[in-house]
Amino acid sequence: MATESKTRRRSAFDIRMIIALLVGVYGVVLTVMGIGFTTDEELAKAAGVNINLWAGIGMLVFAAAFVLWAQLRPLVPAEPDTE
Repeated sequence: MATESKTRRRSAFDIRMIIALLVGVYGVVLTVMGIGFTTDEELAKAAGVNINLWAGIGMLVFAAAFVLWAQLRPLVPAEPDTE
């Protein structure tokens, strides 16, 4: 039980999860902005492409990939040297 708690604590501060959280938050903001708050003027500036929406979706996919990576390859504690 104690080792599971330590592993869970160590995984919480895994840099991959921190990056996924930050990119995911920005991705949600951009996706919401792209869906609900993009004007026709902004679309005209971007040649008809909803950049906020596509960038937000890309960031969400990136964040999901980092979470998946952290789940599939969790941190393993280093074995102490007993020499």
